[in-house]
Amino acid sequence: MKRVLVTGASGYIGGLLCTQLAARGVDVTATARRPEQLRVDPAVTVRRADMLAPESLRELGDGFEAAYYLVHSMGRGNAGGYESLDAQAADNFARYARAAGIRQVIYLGGLGDKPGSQHLRSRLQVGELLRDHGPALTWFRAGMVVGAGSESFRTLRYLVERLPIMLAPAWLDTPTQAIAIRDVLRYLADALTVEAARGREIQIGSSEILTYGTMLDEMADALGLRRRPRIPVPLLTPWLSSHWIGLVTPVDAGVARPLVEGLSTDTTVTDPSGMALFDFTPMGFQEALREAIEEERAGR
Repeated sequence: MKRVLVTGASGYIGGLLCTQLAARGVDVTATARRPEQLRVDPAVTVRRADMLAPESLRELGDGFEAAYYLVHSMGRGNAGGYESLDAQAADNFARYARAAGIRQVIYLGGLGDKPGSQHLRSRLQVGELLRDHGPALTWFRAGMVVGAGSESFRTLRYLVERLPIMLAPAWLDTPTQAIAIRDVLRYLADALTVEAARGREIQIGSSEILTYGTMLDEMADALGLRRRPRIPVPLLTPWLSSHWIGLVTPVDAGVARPLVEGLSTDTTVTDPSGMALFDFTPMGFQEALREAIEEERAGR
């Protein structure tokens, strides 16, 4: 039985990953700054750890074969200063993991060869720090994660539901490759046993390259709504859009705004070779939407 550490377990992906790993028979220790708020499988050990406090990491001890790094500070009351906090947290964790004898760190970052926002730059920098200062890194890079608890998915959904007519900035033509939460979790969990995944970057996404405008139309179809007419507003920048979206959706503005500011960046898979190491094919966007909507309606 592998003994594995999952950081960021209070997040949507981290919490689901703990459940999936436990179901596979993995000995999971989940960490969070506020462990009393975690709702995880009873088989999961829960510990407190703050990535900005190295002493709390040392108290976790050693004996872990692998660790998942799913921590970020964006939207957590840090205004625009989260980039430096994320860098410090990643550096602290990388050094702890190496000293603790952890053989593999698995990290989920973002796609985009030329990051066009602070959020995407921060995700890239975190990956570089983990790679350069920690154990062998399996660095997954993904675009929009389609799942009920994903802020990107929720932003898309609320835009379609709440606006009968939609402004159409130029970034609606930006190409991207989304991926279902079920597929993300499978990649993350399978990485423990795919030896060739250690020490390399793996870009993941569905086989479909879509624009954000097309995704809005397909969201309307999935919700059983009329596709929303769009008024072209090419001068509406991602930064201005982020404030507008904050007014019309209930998504946490501290998270939604940095995400929207990155929508002008091409987030498509440019190197699919990493996906070929895994024995499955990610589902398409429409199927991912259906699963996410069912998940949301079931209240999971």
